[in-house]
Amino acid sequence: MKVKLALAQINTRLGVVEKNLETHLAQIEKAVGEGSDLVIFPELSLTGYVLQDLASAVARKLSADDPVFKELLSVSKNIDIVAGFVEEDKRNRFYISSAYLSREKVVHVHRKVYLPTYGLFDEGRFFAWGDSTAAFDTRFGRAGILICEDFWHISPPYLLWLDGADLFLFTSASPGRGLTTEPQLSTAYWVESINRAYASIFTSFVVHCNRVGYEDGLHFWGGSTVFNPDGDLLAKAPQEKESLTFCEIDLNELHRTRARLPLLRDERTALVQRELNRILSRDGSASGR
Repeated sequence: MKVKLALAQINTRLGVVEKNLETHLAQIEKAVGEGSDLVIFPELSLTGYVLQDLASAVARKLSADDPVFKELLSVSKNIDIVAGFVEEDKRNRFYISSAYLSREKVVHVHRKVYLPTYGLFDEGRFFAWGDSTAAFDTRFGRAGILICEDFWHISPPYLLWLDGADLFLFTSASPGRGLTTEPQLSTAYWVESINRAYASIFTSFVVHCNRVGYEDGLHFWGGSTVFNPDGDLLAKAPQEKESLTFCEIDLNELHRTRARLPLLRDERTALVQRELNRILSRDGSASGR
């Protein structure tokens, strides 16, 4: 099966959900016009990133009655959509979330598991952390969503792989920092490097959509990418500017790569479980929330 992807690398306006929804609908219309099957938006694409005390004002309870998701669900009859937003649960906790919409239904919601609260990041002060990293079924096969800091830790991609994900959908609002010896931000270099590594190690497709623009002194660099199960770069969006980048992937590559390199077949999950139990019970040094 071949799937045409559209990476909607946009410059979100901070806190202006209605305007951002207009941008989403316009990009979705273009993607549908180009025959795309799935359009992916960045982290917090409906709200902007540096929300702080604005988080509660822009939060949504994901339902068909919500005016924003009513619009997105309506257009999802023509194309599958991944969109980022602030989610509010029944007990008024707020999460950085991404929703997968298809055929006018909510297929899956991922709540960001790792909330960076160091350096220029302050997410832990304003958001609750998610407690699940699960793959889910789409009309193209099994997929998984991770949000920015989630894929800087190896465990969430590994868990998605074991849970059957063949299509990794990574979204981010990644600020640019540092320089390499090449004309490239060090952030861009490292993100691209780890995404290539995940594609190769997990013999899966890795799709990453990053935002662009400036917000409260932060610079978002774009450079969205698609890698195939061999770790080959299939598509790369430009840095520093908005774009809608298209890429067709062939899911038959999964079979070909895994027949040649049976890493998934030979993975020893019982060994991993046993050693994790040993490490955690020994001295509690690998504690987590």
